[in-house]
Amino acid sequence: MKETTPTAMPPCFEKWCQRFDDVFGHKAQKREFRHYVGGLLGESERKNIFQMAENAVGVTYYRLHHFLTEAPWSAIKVNERRLQVMNKCSQTRISRGFSLIIDDSGHRKSGNFTEGVGRQYIGEIGKTDKGIVVVTSHLYDGRKSLPLDIELYQHADSLAEGKQDPLFQKKTEIAIKLIDQTLGRGYQPGIVIVDGGYGNNTSFLLELETRKLKYLGGIAKNRKVTIREQENNQQTIRIDELAKSLPQEAFSEIQLNLDKPRKVWVATKEVEISRLEGKRSIAIVMNANTFSDATDIDYFITNVATSVVTPEWIVNTYSQRNWVEVFYREAKGFLGLKEYQVRDKTSLMRHFILVFCAYTFILWHQLTGGFRRRWATKPLNTFTEALEAFRTAISFRFFEWLTVNRDVFAAHKASFGFIWA
Repeated sequence: MKETTPTAMPPCFEKWCQRFDDVFGHKAQKREFRHYVGGLLGESERKNIFQMAENAVGVTYYRLHHFLTEAPWSAIKVNERRLQVMNKCSQTRISRGFSLIIDDSGHRKSGNFTEGVGRQYIGEIGKTDKGIVVVTSHLYDGRKSLPLDIELYQHADSLAEGKQDPLFQKKTEIAIKLIDQTLGRGYQPGIVIVDGGYGNNTSFLLELETRKLKYLGGIAKNRKVTIREQENNQQTIRIDELAKSLPQEAFSEIQLNLDKPRKVWVATKEVEISRLEGKRSIAIVMNANTFSDATDIDYFITNVATSVVTPEWIVNTYSQRNWVEVFYREAKGFLGLKEYQVRDKTSLMRHFILVFCAYTFILWHQLTGGFRRRWATKPLNTFTEALEAFRTAISFRFFEWLTVNRDVFAAHKASFGFIWA
């Protein structure tokens, strides 16, 4: 049921929200924080301010809008507290050696007045269109997938002076900023995983190496590499041409145990790359055992020691990047990451961080087992299952509330011109 009321929220929600109370300076901000996060977690078909307020008895649009756009609170402090909450529990603590995934995601947005809007590549539709793109850092440690930070990419079209504007930053520059935020908290990632948009940027890789970070990233098929077979015998060649020249026995068959198991063929080789001192390992991953038969070929680069870089390590490590795609799908599909009614950057960032809070609330309880003990008769192994258990709790408590507050609910519906019969 999409209707609810803050009074009917399960006690675990209030207890979790209390951990953020000292971040907000006023009682009204604490109240609207609960209303906004609760609305994101609810069953409203849309997660914009108007729809969340309309579907919750006792929540008003103007208060929610003021909280998101005008109230004096810091999204940065809220995000830091969110991560501190995760770090205080043994089941959810952020341990050393996790995979740090850097990625960007876009969604369509019409008009010209929302900050960051411009014609750019939108991954979810697979083409260039007018929209907004965010860059995020994400953690995966084999047990949990957790968003860390997010930053709005301000397309040159949205800035007064275009690429010459002081506010303009490339995606790779934003990515380094997010990585520095992660390191500044004392977190120690084991490896940074990026796609070709970042892995193909030598300046970005040099920044990672300056920070003594290991990485695995995609590179473009036209990237030139130098092969040195002997001291005085070297060859500079495009990586796709190198892949084409390799014999079939150079590729190892690997079974990927994903949602849909599939086989890939992988070859690794040590090469030199312009502007990077020393040798790096590259990998060629194909969906067939010969280059001519392959319809899907990916190329990767890493600075991890050669003794570690096996075909199995390449495909298993890079497959972890899929977790950030899972997060985007869940955050957009269930929590309204791309649904908002604000235009300025500050308000957009607040919305994104509040979505992170809603996501982390479900993840925290999934890992600690709270929903399983109270609201489910089966293991809650995924975010979707844990969210459904929490929504079951909301519906149960709302029906209990409704039995003694029918007149209040009828008045709420009447305010929108409807009759509760």
